[in-house]
Amino acid sequence: MKNALLYFFTVLIWGSTWLAIEFQLGDVEVQVSLFLRFAIAAALMWSFVLLKKLPMRFSSRDHGFFALLALCNFGANYLILYWAQHYLTSAMSSIAFSTLLLMNIVNTRLFFGKPIAKRIYFGAVLGVVGIVILFWPAIATLDLSNGILFGLLLCLGGTLVASIGNMVSVRNSNAQVGIMQGNAWGMLYSMIGLAVFVLISGASLDFSTTTAAYWLSLLYLSTFGTVIAFACYFVLLRNIGPEKASYVIVLFPLVAVILSTLFEGFIWQLNTVYGFIFVLLGNAIVLTPFDKVANAFKLRKQRRALA
Repeated sequence: MKNALLYFFTVLIWGSTWLAIEFQLGDVEVQVSLFLRFAIAAALMWSFVLLKKLPMRFSSRDHGFFALLALCNFGANYLILYWAQHYLTSAMSSIAFSTLLLMNIVNTRLFFGKPIAKRIYFGAVLGVVGIVILFWPAIATLDLSNGILFGLLLCLGGTLVASIGNMVSVRNSNAQVGIMQGNAWGMLYSMIGLAVFVLISGASLDFSTTTAAYWLSLLYLSTFGTVIAFACYFVLLRNIGPEKASYVIVLFPLVAVILSTLFEGFIWQLNTVYGFIFVLLGNAIVLTPFDKVANAFKLRKQRRALA
C-alpha cells in the first residue's frame, strides 16, 4: 500500500510539472530558473534533515556519489532536456524521455546484475508504444531538416544522464545512505554547480519582468516537483527496483494530457484513447506480481481440495 501511494504521488506531481514549467519559460534564462529551483529545494531539504537531526557525515566516497547524483539527476539532465526543447515539441520530448524506462532496465542489469523478468521488457515496450500513439499527430508532421534530429539526440543524451543518476541513487541506498540525506547533499551540490554555471555563462539576473505565475510555479516545482517527488521516486527505486519504479516516467504524459484537457482546451482524438490504453496495459503488466497471484490461486485451490 505504501509503494502504491508513493507511485501515485510521484506520477501526479511530476505529471503536473509539465504545466508548471510552461510558466518558467520566457524572460528568465533556463540555468537561472534551475539554480533558483534547486536553491529553494536545498534549503528545504537541509531544514528538514537538521530539524530531524539526521546523521549527515559521510565518507569522501559517498560525497563523490552525491556530486554525481547532483550532476545526473539535479543538474545536467535538466539543462540538456531544456536545450533539446529548443528543437523539439513537448510531445517529442515526452516520447524521447519515456525511453528512460528502457534505459533503466538495461542499466539495472549492467550495473547491478539484476535479472529482469520478460514481462518487464514487454510492459516497457507497450508503454513506449502508447506514448508514441498518444502523440502521433505531432510525430507525423515532423520535419527532420530543421534541427529535430539534433534535438532528439540531445534529449536521448539527457535521458541517459538521468538514468545514470537513477543508478547512483540505487547505489546510495545499497550503501545504507538515507534517501533524505543523500538528496540534501545532492541538491546542495547541484545548487553550487548551477551557480557556477550561471556565472560562467553570463546569464542575466534581471527579474523585473517576471510575473506572480513565474514565482508560484517556481515554488511548486521546488517543493513538490523536486523535494517531495524525488524523495518518493528514490524510495520506489529502493523498494521495487528501477525497472518498475521508472514506469512512472511513461505515466507522466497521461497526467499532462488530462491537465491540458482541463486547463488548456486539449481535444481528445482516437489516438489519445488508444495511447492511454497501451500505457495503462503496460503499467499493469510491469507492476502486477503475477508469480504471487499465481501462488495465491494455487494455495486457494489446495485449501479447497483439503476442505
